[in-house]
Amino acid sequence: MENKLSKRAKIIRDMVYEFNHNSRLKDKFVNETRGISEMDKDYKYPSYIKAERISLDNFDMELISREEVQDDKTGSAKFENVKSENGRCDNGRLVILQLHGGGYVNAFKNNYRTMAGLYCEAGDGADVLSIDYRVAPKHPYPAAFEDALAAYDWLLARGYCENEIIFAGDSAGGGLAMAVCHYLKDAGRKLPAGIIAMSPWTDVAATGASYRDNYEIDPIFGQDEDSLIYDNAYVGENDPQNPYISPMYGDFTDFPPMLIQVGTHEMLFSDSETVARKAKEAGVKVKLSVYEGMFHVFQMAAKLMPESKQAWTEVQGFIKYIVSEGR
Repeated sequence: MENKLSKRAKIIRDMVYEFNHNSRLKDKFVNETRGISEMDKDYKYPSYIKAERISLDNFDMELISREEVQDDKTGSAKFENVKSENGRCDNGRLVILQLHGGGYVNAFKNNYRTMAGLYCEAGDGADVLSIDYRVAPKHPYPAAFEDALAAYDWLLARGYCENEIIFAGDSAGGGLAMAVCHYLKDAGRKLPAGIIAMSPWTDVAATGASYRDNYEIDPIFGQDEDSLIYDNAYVGENDPQNPYISPMYGDFTDFPPMLIQVGTHEMLFSDSETVARKAKEAGVKVKLSVYEGMFHVFQMAAKLMPESKQAWTEVQGFIKYIVSEGR
């Protein structure tokens, strides 16, 4: 299938491989900055986007939105929490809760602001809440899990309803989104309207066949037994097969619709494949999109290559589906 890859995809994949296998570059730009957040760093959004910083007890968040439409009479923004008879919200608003990746040890980086902008665009102006959750080793499980749940509760308190919230996460963030949904279901609470999972890490125990089969070809985690896949401080003394840590091991009955995207060159390929199978068997609406030759979270390339552009177009279509039918 290599001949079906775009030239840009091949170049970018080779660059990703070289970066992750150059110890000097990796030490300087990855290992030395692993737990350092960039949420305080400057970032210039387009002029029509406004950003609001929110500080909770244990972590910070950033909510971006397009400028509100002003009421002609009062000059105030139109935003009310309107519920229909069936308890669903009819605000006409949508918010995407973005849970960043990084193996639970990497803090929030500025590239997630770029992704927030893409989610806003894909959601036709949807609000996007990005959270800088606590990371290991200083904060092992359940810190990230608790922070993601707190962010969901904050959105509800803010005036959004469950059917107006979409969870979106890449890598560990994708697994975290599913883990929180397992908890919400177990607690008898309403779940969000949908889940977007890019290369989700759903099996922290690393039991899938792709961890072996793709070991030689994964440009990020491959050929490295010291990677965060095998040496991860997030689990601590807990069972790595706990569904709140590795959601693959949970029951997906009554989960919301899910879009799962994964590349064939990922060691984490099995994570997506197994979750999609289990969710479909449980009656969940799932779209598993497999991208030939692609690497872990290739969507970060945004619009630089056809494959990542296609992935974001697919995200846009999924959000439209949630808005028109899934909610």
